[in-house]
Amino acid sequence: MKSLLILDGHPDPADRHLCHALACAYGKGASDAGHRTTLIRIADIDFPILRTPSDFTSQPSPQALGPAHDALIEADHLVLIYPLWLGSLPAYTKGFLEQLLHYDTAFERSESDRWPKGKMRGKSARIVLTAGMPALAYNIWYRAHSLKNLKRNILGFVGFKPVKSTVLGMVEHADDDQINRWLAKMESLGQGAN
Repeated sequence: MKSLLILDGHPDPADRHLCHALACAYGKGASDAGHRTTLIRIADIDFPILRTPSDFTSQPSPQALGPAHDALIEADHLVLIYPLWLGSLPAYTKGFLEQLLHYDTAFERSESDRWPKGKMRGKSARIVLTAGMPALAYNIWYRAHSLKNLKRNILGFVGFKPVKSTVLGMVEHADDDQINRWLAKMESLGQGAN
């Protein structure tokens, strides 16, 4: 049994979004398999955006992110589900990650080390990205640049390994059968906690 943190990264709290349904399906599969799950909807949390480097390195994480912080520390596996906006994470979702992976949370402090060491070693992650374009176009033509950045330069940098990903494309044109297949896929991934 694993402890999972599922981050629903759609910044709009309206329930009609596919990301919300995908997060719930993943959580259902994980819970049905006996895993401990925490689902956090980023859209439901009000927090300040970091504006200076010293905010990241020396200010405490916002109190509103306390439950997410605790769930991250406890989690064996992180799941982040978000829509592709302007080729990357929505700004609010990126801002949430900057606050959640605050310096003291994500890195070991040491005066002798010039290069920070990530504290998330031993944890795995899955990223689920939804896009209006075909998944193949995002992966090949656009080279999945923002996904690679998130995998390597953010999650991998703080120690998550492995970081797996799923890209769901053409979401605005998906019919009910396609959506049900995606939900079943998320439920299956949740059961395996991967």
